[in-house]
Amino acid sequence: MSSSSAQHQRNGSLDPFSDPDVYYGNEDNVARMRERKRAFSSTLKSFNRDDIQEFLGGGFPARRASHDETPAIPRKFLIDVDTTLHSLLEREDTDRNMQITIEDVGPKVFSVGTAASSGYNRFDLRGTYMLSNLLQELTIAKDYGRKHIVLDEARLSENPVARLSRLIKNSFWNALTRRIDGHNIAEAGRDPKDWTDDPRPRVYIPPGAPEQYEYYKGIAESHPELRLDVQLLDSDITPEYTRRLNNKPGLLALAMEKHYDEATQKTEYNGVPFVVPGGRFNELYGWDSYMMSLGLLVSNRVDLAKGMVVNFCFCIKHYAKILNANRSYYLMRSQPPFLTDMALRVYERIKNEPDSMEFLRNATLAAIKEYYSIWTAEPRFDPVSGLSRYRPEGEGVPPETEPTHFLHILTPYAEKHGMSFEEFVEAYNERKIVEPELDEYFLHDRAVRESGHDTSYRLERVCANLATVDLNSLLYKYEVDIARIIRTYFKDKLDIPPEFRTVSTQDIASESSSVWDRRARRRKMRMDTYLWDEEKGMYFDYDTAKQERTTYESATTYWAMWAGLATPGQASQMVKALTRFEAYGGLVSGTEESRGAVGLDRPNRQWDYPYGWAPQQMLAWTGLMRYGYQDEAERLTYKWLYMITKAFVDFNGVVVEKYDVTRPIDPHRVDAEYGNQGVDFKGAPREGFGWVNASYVYGLEILNAHQRRALGAITPYETYNKAVAVQDA
Repeated sequence: MSSSSAQHQRNGSLDPFSDPDVYYGNEDNVARMRERKRAFSSTLKSFNRDDIQEFLGGGFPARRASHDETPAIPRKFLIDVDTTLHSLLEREDTDRNMQITIEDVGPKVFSVGTAASSGYNRFDLRGTYMLSNLLQELTIAKDYGRKHIVLDEARLSENPVARLSRLIKNSFWNALTRRIDGHNIAEAGRDPKDWTDDPRPRVYIPPGAPEQYEYYKGIAESHPELRLDVQLLDSDITPEYTRRLNNKPGLLALAMEKHYDEATQKTEYNGVPFVVPGGRFNELYGWDSYMMSLGLLVSNRVDLAKGMVVNFCFCIKHYAKILNANRSYYLMRSQPPFLTDMALRVYERIKNEPDSMEFLRNATLAAIKEYYSIWTAEPRFDPVSGLSRYRPEGEGVPPETEPTHFLHILTPYAEKHGMSFEEFVEAYNERKIVEPELDEYFLHDRAVRESGHDTSYRLERVCANLATVDLNSLLYKYEVDIARIIRTYFKDKLDIPPEFRTVSTQDIASESSSVWDRRARRRKMRMDTYLWDEEKGMYFDYDTAKQERTTYESATTYWAMWAGLATPGQASQMVKALTRFEAYGGLVSGTEESRGAVGLDRPNRQWDYPYGWAPQQMLAWTGLMRYGYQDEAERLTYKWLYMITKAFVDFNGVVVEKYDVTRPIDPHRVDAEYGNQGVDFKGAPREGFGWVNASYVYGLEILNAHQRRALGAITPYETYNKAVAVQDA
């Protein structure tokens, strides 16, 4: 029996929606693909249009109309992968970007041979969706080294909601999963944001993890070709020390699991797995991880959500905080704190496992330490208002940015001192030149980055002074959660080991729930005093320097509902304010009025109008449901998922970091300073984008079966709503 016939027979008994490992892989190819997924830098290279032209050659075919028809009878096709892929791209990819979208002007019809006739009888595949799915399947088959495949028609005409959900749960999460250990430290230790003259893999080990230091030193010594630089961090992490590390940026070690290998009779270490956002964000990120955990739990990937909590506990234990991300230049910077809610959600899924209580204990102890040492300590704590701010310490220019990112800010200072741009940056970073106004600018710039909302006119040049709605809502949630955990799971007394105490809490041997309940009540009272605007029916940020409430209308106001701190009356007013944020594809980050006019001298910022982000959507949905506003939650969820699904269908399976929620046709096109992540891929998307993946599968759990069916038929919300109204009349 020939290999193609054997594959034909094997596919005949396969579920047409099997994972690629099963559908396309054999044992050798599966092993190769799994290694590829583990590699840190496998997704960092962008495509080269010249390579595409060289591969395709020739001119553009004549234009014909697009069809989006779905054949009625499921079939199987016998496909020569390379030949079909070349012909398909030559015929249909008229803009030569290795994608088939509604913007391509090809015939939108492509003939393939049926498997039942051994390829003799031909069948026409029609429409953007089926042809782009064909391109994706051929691309993935080629990744697995396949030359010939039997392809189910059902895989090409699959309901788009089912297809995207399947890709997220079975492929994207795997592609975004990382771990740091000897198997991939050469890739993991490299940093695409390393602008030094000698970029090389480098890992920093905290002094409290000597076993990891010995482990990585052993790898470096036994594999000198890796050029792995293993460094031991100082125990005293200061802004000056962190700045000095910028000349040798590196990865910060994360949690590892120890096990004994019977075969080698040696103790081995494996990195605890975590999920990265995607695109150029290839590390363990702070609040991205919480958002992704919501989707991971829905996808039954509890192991990955648990692993990220374990890694966060490691970070707090050794670096005093949940880091912006685990790179050396983030040592002074945290991100929005979600640990208690994340840990409780994971605990609910693992509570019958033998180590579940220890897991919850460690996560709670870590959250308490972070609360005391970071969020309610100087410089982030404002003693006048009693509220907290994003206000990380630091020196110099943020090193993770491209060298020219602050060109417009720094050039006037370079000219003032008669220096070149590079000379001034070096002198400023080394504190040979002191410019107080520039120090103030970068104080706020670092704060914006810690907030996760980089960048926005809401926060620009003022962030470090703001007691924001988002941060203080999260800390209220910390206080409520910690009180509940201590009361419910630890008999109202949680012992605090010395390693989880801070300088200010050395004498606190145990915690009780009443203390945390009081803190929560005080925070709500202060937020109502300083942040709540009764006339507008929303929470606003509070400027602790000017001692006045700001006027920027932000979707972060709904974080107060997510945290449960709003009263029912306040929640009712906030629901009425939804009209100010609601757009075609969900919630905008802020109102157009608050953003103000934009133009050449005042460009768009990505966390302002008209852009919508997955975290704002998910927290608003959850908050609305918490207060009983199910209809509003379902409406906003439907709009967001419809926008994602429509772009997925029309633009070759694209799933991106953020969307322009005011654009019905191509919402993934973003005209802001950082562009968009997840747009540039060849043939098939491999990973989507972390928190958008999560929002999709999380949102589907909110919608009812009728809504999910309408979504699968690409029915706009307005059309769906009218149909329901007629049916109910």
